[in-house]
Order: sequence, then structure tokens, then C-alpha cells
Amino acid sequence: MTANNPFQRYDETDDAQFYVQPRFVNHIDEQAIRATTDLYHDYLPTGGNILDLMSSWVSHLPANIHYGRVAGLGMNETELRTNPKLTDYIVQNLNQNPELPYPDNTFDGGMVTVSVQYLTNPVAVYCELARVLRPGAPFLTVFSNRMFPTKAVAIWQNLDDRGHQQLVRSYYEQTGLFGQIDILDRSPRGWSDPLYAVVGRVKKLTA
Repeated sequence: MTANNPFQRYDETDDAQFYVQPRFVNHIDEQAIRATTDLYHDYLPTGGNILDLMSSWVSHLPANIHYGRVAGLGMNETELRTNPKLTDYIVQNLNQNPELPYPDNTFDGGMVTVSVQYLTNPVAVYCELARVLRPGAPFLTVFSNRMFPTKAVAIWQNLDDRGHQQLVRSYYEQTGLFGQIDILDRSPRGWSDPLYAVVGRVKKLTA
């Protein structure tokens, strides 16, 4: 890694090879998972079409809420196929192609769960998110302090939790397409993985 590129990784080999084997494990503990599910309950609209970006074998969506569609985009087909919440999925490496394969104004909300630290061109991805989300739709970026260190970008590894919050907020801000950007600390009390979220809503069109 070099100081010249804050989004360089220690391991710059093909991401597809790194993710070729499915990982049926949770990347945060049970208390943090419950806090994540509560966040999605609070922000993602019932009956809406939801985008689960950088998805895997579990989405942490609330069991008692019905969504019209839950579209997953991730790196491992076996994990995506196993995810019971997904109505459809696409395998795509956002670091090679940040363009999302969905029409404009498709989704009523979306989330990325403990994976934002692996994006090497995050602002391009967040620009695409603003395109495929409907005006006013929320997008939640949920993260903790766990990571695959060889694939996390350099700037993420050099920041603390507060720095991560400001970094993720900057992804939304740099697009100029999100408003009402909030930083949330939903870390459970007592011993648990910390849990943070940045929530931004796509700006509504003005006449």
C-alpha cells in the first residue's frame, strides 16, 4: 500500500479469486446483528423494492416485514443463491465495474452491510446508487470494526471508528446527490461489536 492511493489494498489480486469460496459466517456478533436488523426495520419501507448491495448469504432484514423485492448484488453466487430474503441477484465486482445493472428510479431503499471498506471507487458506486434509488429513498451504509485486512482499502485501515463515520459520510457528500445525511451510533450496550451507520436520502427533484 502507498500513501499516493488511499484506496489501494495490500492484496490487489483479482477479487473474484478471493471470494470464490462461499463463507457462511457472520461478520459481526449477534448483538450487532440485532441492531442492524432494527436499523433496517426503522428505515427501509415495508412493501418497498430494496437493494442489498455487496450482499451475501444473509441480509439481516427483519423477519416480520414483507418487501416487494429484495435484489442482491454480490461476489459469490453460492452465497447469494442461499440467501432466503433475495428475490433476485446478480454477481458483479463493483471494483471492476461500479455501474449498477438496474434502471433509474428502481428502488425504494437499500443498504450495504459491513462491506463498504472494500470499495476502491466508492464515490462512483454512490453516484450509481443515487441513480437507481427513487427520490427520497434512504440508503444505509452499516459498518463495524471488522474486516478482511488484505482487501480493505488503505484509508479505512488508517482511520478509527470516528474517522470511518466521516469517511463514509464523505462518499454521500461527494456525489452531490444525497441530502439529509445522518451518522448513527447503534452500538449495543455492554460487550459487543460496535455498530455504526450513515444514512442518506436521495435528493428529491425540484421543478
